Amino acid sequence: MKTKQEQNRVVIFDTTLRDGEQCPGASMGLSEKLEVARQLERLNVDIIEAGFPIASPGDFEAVRAIATQIKKPRICGLARCLAPDIERCAEAVAPAGKRGRIHVFLATSAIHRQFKLKKAKSEIIKLAVAGVKHAKKFVDDVQFSPEDASRTEPDFLAEVVTAVIEAGATTVNIPDTVGYAVPNEFGHLIAELFERVPALSKGVTIHVHCHNDLGLAVANSLTAVQNGARGIECTINGLGERAGNCSLEEVVMAMRTRADAFGITTGINTREIVRASRMVSKLTGMVVQRNKAIVGANAFAHESGIHQHGMLSHRSTYEIMQPEDIGLTGSELVLGKHSGRHGLAARLKQLGYTVKPAELEKIYARFIELADKKKNVYDDDIIALMHAEDLAGPQAFTLDYLHVSTGTVLPTATVRLKKGGEIFGPASACGDGPVDAMFKAIDLITKVSGKLLDYSLQAVTKGEDAIGEVSVSVRFGESLVVAKGASTDIVEASAKAYLNSLNRYLFEKGQKKIKAQPRGDQP
Repeated sequence: MKTKQEQNRVVIFDTTLRDGEQCPGASMGLSEKLEVARQLERLNVDIIEAGFPIASPGDFEAVRAIATQIKKPRICGLARCLAPDIERCAEAVAPAGKRGRIHVFLATSAIHRQFKLKKAKSEIIKLAVAGVKHAKKFVDDVQFSPEDASRTEPDFLAEVVTAVIEAGATTVNIPDTVGYAVPNEFGHLIAELFERVPALSKGVTIHVHCHNDLGLAVANSLTAVQNGARGIECTINGLGERAGNCSLEEVVMAMRTRADAFGITTGINTREIVRASRMVSKLTGMVVQRNKAIVGANAFAHESGIHQHGMLSHRSTYEIMQPEDIGLTGSELVLGKHSGRHGLAARLKQLGYTVKPAELEKIYARFIELADKKKNVYDDDIIALMHAEDLAGPQAFTLDYLHVSTGTVLPTATVRLKKGGEIFGPASACGDGPVDAMFKAIDLITKVSGKLLDYSLQAVTKGEDAIGEVSVSVRFGESLVVAKGASTDIVEASAKAYLNSLNRYLFEKGQKKIKAQPRGDQP
């Protein structure tokens, strides 16, 4: 039986590294996932869903590394109700010991039963029970999700939930997989489950996992909590498939700011919210819209004269929460070319990066190079710098020299590359623009031709001398490679992005990798 304090506390289950990473273009490498996981630990989330281990060798390694290195939250892996999925997941979360959780899922709605699974209700229950029982052989903490629960017949949903609890599930998650629910219906569904499934009042926790297709993920999650749910599955910045997931920062601050309406708490260290938001934005390249609640650039900005007058009189006239509560301080340590290693190391630590002395030397050299180009180096610059260290991946070719001519003349680029201690080039080429010309010159040197499918550029820091980050999708034969590059010069950033894609292709071509398993549908 749960204590009153436990009954009034909502578990925050973060799925940024699993569902969030499924957002198109938001994939992260191992080192990036570990950085996010460490920040989630500082944020004090209860559970980290670290990935879908059967999906690929990379996913498996990421889940296992997080289970090994992260010590406070529970570490969860996702699996379909299939023995190979579950066994792979169990292997990945094993280093977490008793903090390991296996999250199995199976679709239950009529539309999924008919068109995707082609199975009867009885078969669905049999598979769900078998999945939970198999997972229970490896861990005590097993979670089950009836995918597309919000479109599942209430009677059948209750039947499935009852069966998986009897099979050993300790948490049951109710997903609004396609973001179809509206608050009053979803709240009623949760309340109805408590009436139909008595076991839910005897130690089994109900989670909800709401998608944002109608912009209602946070509202549906809050309504579910008001009707008895005690776990919310969410992501930093609301990242996720299609329109995204329930936003962690929004749902947490709603419960905190309106404690009078909800009467519940979370264990989240809200002063880490802004840092988490910025980190995820930088590492995924997914920009946070300026007017986004809680973490948007305009969230605590006031332009109207009436609002400014009220703010000067008393902040509470137009602010319902303190910016300090989410980690905004209004001040920022500015570093420059005269800053030493100790100053940089201290700032890196404050920003949540742990670096070894040997790594610091390499980062400091890049920092000085950047500081020579910029008057001031801000936090965003440092984060971008750290991100750039992770962008390159396996190194083969690096940029040694680049010159472009453009304007009213035919755009031309001259490039020289370095590989190990050897210089290749120079080579020159013309193109539709300086970037196209530079890509063609690189192809001439490497004798590997890539086809650019997608190109995007964004400023990742502020000021006239801002760092620009270029993202490219390049096809090399049958392989599609997505890579990024960053620099204060956008042509140089483009060159680095293209070289990073080429290096990854060459590296993977030379490796005998385990073939990736299909992701399948997920809650």
